[in-house]
Amino acid sequence: MTRTHRLFQLMQTLRRLPAPVTAAALVNETGVSLRTIYRDIDALRGLGAVIDGEAGFGYTLIEDAALPPLAFSDDELEALVLGLREVSVIGDPALAEAAQTALSKLKSRLPARQTHRLQHAVLDARRFVRPPEPRIDVKKLRAATWEEVTVSFHYEDAKGALSQRRADPLSIVFMQNAHMLMAWCHLRSDFRAFRLDRMSELEVTGVSFRPKRVPLLRDFMDLMRRQAEERAKDRQTFD
Repeated sequence: MTRTHRLFQLMQTLRRLPAPVTAAALVNETGVSLRTIYRDIDALRGLGAVIDGEAGFGYTLIEDAALPPLAFSDDELEALVLGLREVSVIGDPALAEAAQTALSKLKSRLPARQTHRLQHAVLDARRFVRPPEPRIDVKKLRAATWEEVTVSFHYEDAKGALSQRRADPLSIVFMQNAHMLMAWCHLRSDFRAFRLDRMSELEVTGVSFRPKRVPLLRDFMDLMRRQAEERAKDRQTFD
């Protein structure tokens, strides 16, 4: 780990953990020695970060001079908080952690009044039953989707039948209380939605399908919209 990366990680930890953050807690989070923590705190202060506290009492990040305050309306701030809190409860582990980090970054850059508003936002997102845990590395799948690279995986359907799939990943969508991969399935030669908690042994093939992702996804979404409209008409017919 480079010194720059270590200092960045230390700043993120000071933003994220409840203040005051003890040196021991920083050691546990960063994996470096106590002496290195003391040295890095001094280095951050030298770079302009206002960090209150000292060894034995814990540290509180008061202000990051490198980051100017952000300007949001109260409604914009509520929308951001609600969205990030929703991600923290429905996102895969990497995204859930990223949402918490993003909230801590917001807190460090807001004016004092809005920092209070962020901490005590009226809107919240809670789920007492979390969505099923994915059985694959979702970060790896997201990267393959962005890069427009075909993936392969094992899939277990609702009846327990297993199959080997090869698909072009188009998007990851949370719907029907589960995370779904929207994809073009090579086995079926058609669009398919795969539940992430039923996927396993994900492999990135290295075969590119660029630049087809955006038009394929648009076609898939149009198909789903038409199907939803048809189901709605059928329900109205029998009501």
